Amino acid sequence: MRDALGREINYMRLSVTDRCNLRCRYCMPAEGVPPTAHTDILRYEELLRVAQAAVSLGIDRFKVTGGEPLVRRGITDFIRSLKSLPGVKQVTLTTNGLLLPSLLDGLLDAGLDAVNISLDTRDNAQYQAITRSSHTADEVLHTIRLCAGRLPTKINAVLLPETAAQLIPLAQLAEELPVDVRFIERMPLGAADIGAAEPVHREVIDRLRAVWPDLAPVQERRGNGPARYYASSGLRGCIGLIEAVSHAFCASCNRVRLTSTGLLKPCLCYETGSDLKPLLRGGADDAALRDAIEQAVQDKPAAHCFAERQAVTERKSMNQIGG
Repeated sequence: MRDALGREINYMRLSVTDRCNLRCRYCMPAEGVPPTAHTDILRYEELLRVAQAAVSLGIDRFKVTGGEPLVRRGITDFIRSLKSLPGVKQVTLTTNGLLLPSLLDGLLDAGLDAVNISLDTRDNAQYQAITRSSHTADEVLHTIRLCAGRLPTKINAVLLPETAAQLIPLAQLAEELPVDVRFIERMPLGAADIGAAEPVHREVIDRLRAVWPDLAPVQERRGNGPARYYASSGLRGCIGLIEAVSHAFCASCNRVRLTSTGLLKPCLCYETGSDLKPLLRGGADDAALRDAIEQAVQDKPAAHCFAERQAVTERKSMNQIGG
């Protein structure tokens, strides 16, 4: 399916919950956010109905997100059902990794194709400060080692001023293990208080090349997202950069996002979208659901407005939107 500007839209991020077992500083305030009532969260069968309608329109790749998706009961069976829908090519998962070890075998059996694991620092004390929790980076590193080699694994590290010294230690995970490490530019959404001290990505590459001098761009596509990847003979995986603000990828954007409450968002930085929940719970037929999805795709703007922060209309935190 193509939008009004001719971009092929084949990827949907499905949020299954707004709840999380961490309180990361850039994602939500310290006190958290008021939990959404269970009755307002889409049921699994409703999510599957949206996915089936999306597949009929040409969207065949799905990322399961939250909040933290693994806190929702029945997530393994949901992923099995999603992957089993005719026409679905790929189902992947974004997680903080803390609950993954006990679920990994079941998720692999369910057909999970790949996993993204969030880790902003390898320092335990710093991890606890960022996540406002008693969990440690070592727990996440244990999960990463369990996943590496069993399914494609990517590490997502948000670039923060206070973790600048962690750039090389995090990148070394791609030296130690067959995983990709992606450094992500923080977006001005929700609890993210972005200041002038934010790391600059071109400086990131210069620092990485001081350790791996032959680090060079690769042309192969390594997933459904916008990361620009770099490889080195000294690395088993690749280094990725996701520069949503300073190096916008809007011209090639291929995605829409479904929040856990049923809002289909064509662009992350605007609050607008198609509310699918009234259709799902009001007796609408599949044709009406497809029309609503198609309308959201056609309403996709030419570009986001992160560079003009006063124009950003989305006020929800990332756990509410769907990370």
